[in-house]
Amino acid sequence: MKPDYPEHAAPADAAARKAVQPVICYPVEGLPAPDMAAIRAARDGWEKVREVLIPPREAGCFEVPAGWFFRIRSVEGPQVGDLNLWNAADLTERFYSGKTRALHGTHLSTGDRMWSSFPALRSMAVISDDTLDWYGFDTYGGAVHDVIGTRCDPYTHCLLSGGDQYHHCCHSNLTRALAKTRGLALQEAEALVHDVLNVFMCTGFTRDTGQYFMKASPVQPGDYLEFFAEIDLLGGLSACPGGDCSTVHSSDKAACHPLLVEVFRPKAPPAGWVSPGQNRYDRSHGL
Repeated sequence: MKPDYPEHAAPADAAARKAVQPVICYPVEGLPAPDMAAIRAARDGWEKVREVLIPPREAGCFEVPAGWFFRIRSVEGPQVGDLNLWNAADLTERFYSGKTRALHGTHLSTGDRMWSSFPALRSMAVISDDTLDWYGFDTYGGAVHDVIGTRCDPYTHCLLSGGDQYHHCCHSNLTRALAKTRGLALQEAEALVHDVLNVFMCTGFTRDTGQYFMKASPVQPGDYLEFFAEIDLLGGLSACPGGDCSTVHSSDKAACHPLLVEVFRPKAPPAGWVSPGQNRYDRSHGL
């Protein structure tokens, strides 16, 4: 956050320095675009094989084989969720929100990929449908499905609340769910929980101070965010204790609702699709 009153006077060429045109850090024209027509065609005749209802202020895990689809759906009321993704066979390969943000921007929608951590750095999933894609960016600079925020956690909550102990932050929920699913100690599971895709959350940065803000999510029952899995996935989803995040998070007072995860098996994978291998960078030449 920038200071209200700078301690140093602007130099004579301040306006010229500020007027320098920006350059996109990671031009994505070199990335092969996902074949969205083939991915959507693969939904014809698909079969829903399982669903997991995530209770309010709790989390759950689910598995999705490569070439299948899953949806996160609002079912009772406006609710945001924190999504983690892991390689089902190797939990050290996990969703890399920072690199995903650098490649696709602060908020994700249809056609954007969920990239994995080093050294694999490959597409874990493609967002194949988004019923909130109409929202775009509002007049405050807010948009939905962000990769800005980390996840609400008990450590930051304790820091800002003066010591209040709260155990239903999304970080805590995801830790418990992963530990239960994979038979891990809580400390071992916690080290694998990572920064999230904030599903349905409406966020941005204030233009005066650059602070991260949230506002009431536009999500309504029936809305969903859909993914096509490109590798075998273990997913973790927390129904945030802030509900629609219109006022607070990490709270037992906010109105909260469940979220539904639906897993679909297509009759056949998309035409021409091949599950991506690990990144082609040769580490033998040095890091």
